[in-house]
Parts: sequence; structure tokens; C-alpha cells
Amino acid sequence: MTAFEKALSGFISYIGSTRNYSPHTLRAYSRDLEAFGVFLIDSGHSGAPGEVTRLDIRAFLAHLHESGVEKKTIARKLSSLRSFFKFLLTRKAIESSPTAGIRTPRLGRILPKFLGEDAVVRLLTAPVGDDVPAFRDRAILETLYSAGIRVGELARLDVRDVDLISEVIKVRGKGKKERLLPLGRPAARSIQAYLDAVRADYDFRVVDHEALFLNRFGTRLTTRSVARMLEKHLAAAGLPANTSPHTLRHSFATHLLDRGADLRSVQELLGHENLATTQLYTHVTTQRLKKAYDSAHPRA
Repeated sequence: MTAFEKALSGFISYIGSTRNYSPHTLRAYSRDLEAFGVFLIDSGHSGAPGEVTRLDIRAFLAHLHESGVEKKTIARKLSSLRSFFKFLLTRKAIESSPTAGIRTPRLGRILPKFLGEDAVVRLLTAPVGDDVPAFRDRAILETLYSAGIRVGELARLDVRDVDLISEVIKVRGKGKKERLLPLGRPAARSIQAYLDAVRADYDFRVVDHEALFLNRFGTRLTTRSVARMLEKHLAAAGLPANTSPHTLRHSFATHLLDRGADLRSVQELLGHENLATTQLYTHVTTQRLKKAYDSAHPRA
């Protein structure tokens, strides 16, 4: 194992176990940093993290640009490099970060995609049936929209994290930070119905007794399984196939702001560290108001 591979292994282990990043995020970091490691070797570099300079980082970014890689992807790879070298810096494995002073490529504003309220209702009512999977799918969709949580946060929910009497859930987000979130009454009812269905179905064998949402084998549901489940119900509801579980989180935030919620409250509910991340949703609501004004006002 080279020095770079050893450092990368330690970093991935850290963000997975200590920072609680999702498997999907871990794979993305691994791909980005492995690509940089290959670039170093191909360039005749030793690959030792302590010998990487700012010029090496700039050369890598220039290589990506010349290869036709999109600015958004280049920005993500640079972010991965920043996190990696910051980790090594805190571990005193390097004396300074070679990413210091390197600016992120300027990106155009990409507004989050969301579903309208009517479309959300169609999706939430798409799962039909009286078996465990149907009850589970209804509970999952209601919870994603009601609490605005990430799909990884949903997959990590345990039964003990849900207080159906007080209608709140405890969510473990990025960096293992916990937050208590209100749970809408329809979502609470759906979760209760799902739990009752699991208990009533003697053929359904529960293997993981801590996990809230289970697959057909009785073990914790994965984020990929949630995505596949969503695809099925999107088709049944006649909604765009490119809608993701995160779209429900975007819809949650947009609908709250549309109905008068203040930005700080939405920030806390979403678990955003930076208010600027939440402010992106105000551009969505402002854009919609402008369209309504232009189409309805006689002197627009």
C-alpha cells in the first residue's frame, strides 16, 4: 500500500465511522481521491501526501477541465481534496494544505427541484395494499415529506427514535449531530399502522429489532432500496422518473417557505450548518411569486 493509499484509507474510515457519512458519500470521496492519486502517479509524482503542492492541485484541476469535465464535478473533486488534506493537517501528517488559496470554479445557480403540493399528495397516496410493504412505503414517503430528512437519515432511524405520542423523531445527521424534528400527524399515523402491520404478520420475520424500516428479509432498509421503492410509486402516480428521495426534502422546504415559515426555522429543521444553503430555497419561492405576478398583474 502506497503512502497515498494509506492516507486515503484512514480518511475514508474517519468520515465513515466518526463523521457518519453515507455509503454513497464515501464512494464519491473514494472515487474523487483515487482519481487524484492516479493523476499523481501518471505525472511521475511519488504520491506521498506530504509532497503534494499547490501546483499539483492546479495541474489536476486543469487536467479535468481539458478533459471536458463539468465545472460542478470539478468543484466537487476540489471539495473532496480540501476535506482530505484538512484531515491530514489535523492529524499532523502534513504541515500545510496544498488546497489553500485555490478558488472553487464559479458555478451558475442551480435551483433545487421540487414537487408541487398536489403532486406530493399523489405520490403519498400511490402505495396501495394492506401488506407490510405497502404500510412501510406509505410510512416512508410520509416521513420523508413530513420531516424533510435526508434518505440516509431515514435509513438510520431506529424504533426508539420515534415518539408517536409527542409526534417527534430524533434524527442523526451528518457528523452524528442529532436533532429533534416534529412529525406530522399523517406521518405518525402511517408509522403506527406500519408497526402494527409488522406485529400482526406472523410470516414477517424481524431480524433487526432496532431498525425502524425493514426490507423483506427483516433487516434495515438501505438508501438504494428506498430509491427503488420511490421509482415504483412515481410511475404509479404518473410523476417524473428523475424525482429522487431528496426531491421530497426540497419540496418540504419550499412548501414551508411558501406558507410563511421563517428561514431560520427551516434551516434548523433541515439541519443546515450554513444559512446560505437554506437561502437557496428563497430563490425558488421568489421565482414562483414573480411568475404569478407577471401572469396576473395588469401592469406587470
